Order: sequence, then structure tokens, then C-alpha cells
Amino acid sequence: MVSLRVLDENDASDLAFLANNINIWNNVRDYFPHPYSKEDADFFIDLCKKEKPQVTFAIEYKHKTCGVIGLVLQKDIYKHSAEIGYWIGEPFWGKGIATNAVKQMVEYAFQELKLKRIFAGIFEYNKASMRVLTKCGFQMEGISKKALIKNDGFWNEYRYAIVN
Repeated sequence: MVSLRVLDENDASDLAFLANNINIWNNVRDYFPHPYSKEDADFFIDLCKKEKPQVTFAIEYKHKTCGVIGLVLQKDIYKHSAEIGYWIGEPFWGKGIATNAVKQMVEYAFQELKLKRIFAGIFEYNKASMRVLTKCGFQMEGISKKALIKNDGFWNEYRYAIVN
């Protein structure tokens, strides 16, 4: 029911529609555009197609694009680690899609990419994402006080990780 696949040009309209939502933007980094246009989606898809190895995927639910999941591979002494990030379009919330997608990405990261550690930083108010990570075996490592600024407010960052 949930699958991950490489993004392609046909995803641009769906991504633009789903990502152009303040409720998505409130939980992601500021370099994620808002408003989010089809041109933003085209640019993002083009970047993802150039990845080697592939680390960013469309999330599909019942054969419909419903979000994106990706890894940011770390460098130097952290080269066996990656940060995971994901978002699900609001019409698809509450269906267990993010949990399923994160489990698939963790398996891919550990089995195919041979990573040892995956981590995520979550805004203190994003309880749904904290539940997703916990269900997937991530453990909270700590809280960085007032480490994030979003919408002119300072927020704690909850750091989660899973190791292989």
C-alpha cells in the first residue's frame, strides 16, 4: 500500500499541490519554499534525479504520490550517518503512511547504503513526527533548548536516532 520510488516529472503537480500548505511548511526547514509552486517542484525533482546514490524518494500510497522522504548523507567523521527528513501531504495524514515510509527508508539506508546511524531533529510541537520515529525504533537522544527559529519563535529541537 505504501511504496518509495524515484521522483519523476509526473510528480511535479502533485508535489506542488501538497507542499503548498502552511501546515507542511511549519514543520520543515525554511529553505523549503512557501508558497510552493510547480516550478519549485520541477527544480526539486531535477536535483533528485542527479543524486548518486539515490537518497530522495516519492512516497506513494495506493498509487498516489503523497509526500517525499530523503536522507542527507553526512561527511568526514560522520560519513556513516545520515539525517532523515520526510513530509506527507495533509490529505494523507493519520493513515500510518509516514511510519511505513520511514521503516522502508531505514531498511534501505542500513541494507543498501550500509549506514550505521540515522538521525532526525524535530520541532518540539511536532508530536506526530515524534510518534512516527518512536514507532520505527528511533530513540530520543536529547533536547537542544531553543535551537530552532521558525515563524519568529524559538523552539526546542528533539533529536532522535536509530543505529544499526
